[in-house]
Amino acid sequence: MTDTPTRAAGRCHCGAIRYSMPTAVEHHALCHCQDCRRHAGAPLVGWGMVARDALDVSGTPKIYASSEHGRRHFCGDCGTGLFYTNEQVFPGQIDVQTATLDDPDLIPAQVQIQTAERIGWMERLDQMPSFERYPG
Repeated sequence: MTDTPTRAAGRCHCGAIRYSMPTAVEHHALCHCQDCRRHAGAPLVGWGMVARDALDVSGTPKIYASSEHGRRHFCGDCGTGLFYTNEQVFPGQIDVQTATLDDPDLIPAQVQIQTAERIGWMERLDQMPSFERYPG
């Protein structure tokens, strides 16, 4: 029997910023809001929330004030979005973009949020043709 790891590692695209976080998270939400989509350039963003002091980071992310209280942390070299903080909404906690984990399956998604802003075609993904690799 294999034990489930208690920590998961991740990094930005270029590897300048690496991190380790607990696999036990407050939540793992898939966010459909326009703000997350625009920042990530993706149709949704997975967020795993942990206590800020439980996240170990190597390297120094740049921080962007994306709203009055929201702060987005990203790699200044390659641009990969990594973390989000908002001391007004969740003090002492940090959201980690779970798609940047080395093994994203270590922390299963639990809920979809901000579906009022979901892109319409995201509701029909299971009806689209699917290919394991880029089709030839």
